[in-house]
Amino acid sequence: MYKKILVACLLTVTGLDLALAADPQTQVAPIDQIVVVVNEDVITRNELNSQLDSAIAQLKKQGTPLPEDGVLEKQVLERMITEMLQAQFAKETGIRIDDTQLDRTLQRIAQANNLNSLEEFRARVEQDGSSFAKFREQIRAEIASTRLREREVDAKIVISENEIDNFLANQERQGGKGEEFHLAHIFIGVPEQASAAAIRASQQRAEEALGKLQGGNSFAQVAAGYSDAKDGLTGGELGWRPAERIPPLFLEELKKLQPGGFSSILRSPNGFHILKLVERRDKNQAVLITQTHARHILIRTSELVPEKEARAKLAEIKRALDNGADFAEQAKLNSEDGSASKGGDLGWLSPGDTVPEFENGMNATAIGQVSAPIQSGFGFHLIQVLERRNQDVSVEQKRMQAKQSIRALKSDEAYQDWLRQLRDRAFVEYRENQ
Repeated sequence: MYKKILVACLLTVTGLDLALAADPQTQVAPIDQIVVVVNEDVITRNELNSQLDSAIAQLKKQGTPLPEDGVLEKQVLERMITEMLQAQFAKETGIRIDDTQLDRTLQRIAQANNLNSLEEFRARVEQDGSSFAKFREQIRAEIASTRLREREVDAKIVISENEIDNFLANQERQGGKGEEFHLAHIFIGVPEQASAAAIRASQQRAEEALGKLQGGNSFAQVAAGYSDAKDGLTGGELGWRPAERIPPLFLEELKKLQPGGFSSILRSPNGFHILKLVERRDKNQAVLITQTHARHILIRTSELVPEKEARAKLAEIKRALDNGADFAEQAKLNSEDGSASKGGDLGWLSPGDTVPEFENGMNATAIGQVSAPIQSGFGFHLIQVLERRNQDVSVEQKRMQAKQSIRALKSDEAYQDWLRQLRDRAFVEYRENQ
C-alpha cells in the first residue's frame, strides 16, 4: 500500500531521477503524484484525473453544463475519499464480494439490458470505450457499499406505528384518493439556457427512441440506450405514482393509454419524455398478494467471523436439520438475529419486506422445506417456509408503503450521518500542490 511512496523515496535518495533527467536519451514516465492520503491508502493524480474524465464524459452525455473550474474536481475527489473509506471499513469488518457473487450481479445487469451473456455485456462495455475489468471492480465496490449500508444503517432504523399513522393522516389531508399509475419512462434532458440546436438534438434523440419503440424494441432496452435518467439501466422503472403526483400534461396522456402502451413525446421544462403505462389501479380496490410465513437462522459475518467461517457454521447447522434437528431450537441456539428467541419466526412476510437475496431464496423454497445457505448484506441465512397465503392487503399495503417512505427518508439521513462519523474517525491528509 505504500508502494508509490516507497518508489518516490528511493528515486530521490539515490539521485536516480536526477541522473536520468540529465540524459536526454533516457525517457522516464513522471512519478505519479499523491493528492490525498486516506488512512493507509492514497489517491494519486492519475487516479483522480481518470475519475474526473469519466465524470465529465457522463455530464456531457447528459447535456449537463459543467461546473466552474475546480468545483467538479473537488466533488469527484471527495466522492473518491468517501468510497475509499467505505471500502476500507468493509474490508476491516469482513465484507467480501467474491467473483461468483460479482458474476451473478453482472448477469442480472446484462439481462436488464437484454443481453444474453456476460460476453455480450463485456463487448457492450468495451464498445463504449470502458475497461471491463475496471467496470467489474466498480460494481464489486458498489455491492460492498450496499451491504455495508444495510448492516451499519438500515438494520438499525426503527419506525413506530405512530409515525406511520401520522404519515397516512398527512397524505389524506393532501388528497389521498383516486387512481394510481405504475410507470416507466425515457427522459432526454435539455440543459438550462440551451441553444436551439441543442434542443433540436435532444428532440431528435427522443424521436429516435420513439421510433425504436414503434419498431418493436422493448421499452427497457430503449430506456437503457437513450434515457438520461439514472433509472435508465433498470428499464426506466418509476414504480407506482398517485394521480395527484403526476403533472397534468402527463396525466392527461396516461389516461388515454392501455396497460403496456407508451405515450408520444412529451415536452417539459427539463426535456423530452416518453411514458409507459405498466399498470393502473384504484387506490381503494382490493390488493391481493402472496404472503409467506417463514423463520430463519442468521450467522453474521464480521472482522472476527469471515465469510468462510460463517458459511461453514451454517452448513453444519443445515446438516443437523437434515438429520432431524428442530429448526426452532437451532435458531434459539445459533441465530444472531432478534427473532432467535422466537425460534427464528419472522411472521407473515409480504413482497418487499426483506432484502432481495432473502426474498428470492424464500420464494424458491417449498412449504415445509429449508433453503440452502443464502447470503445477504446481514450474513448467511437458512430459511424455513411454514405457510403461504393470498391476502387482501389494501390497508396493510398502504401502511407498508408509508413505512417504506419513512424508512427511505430516515435511511438517507442516518447514512449521511454515518458517513460523517466515518470521515471524522479517518486520517485524511491533502498534499500540497494538488
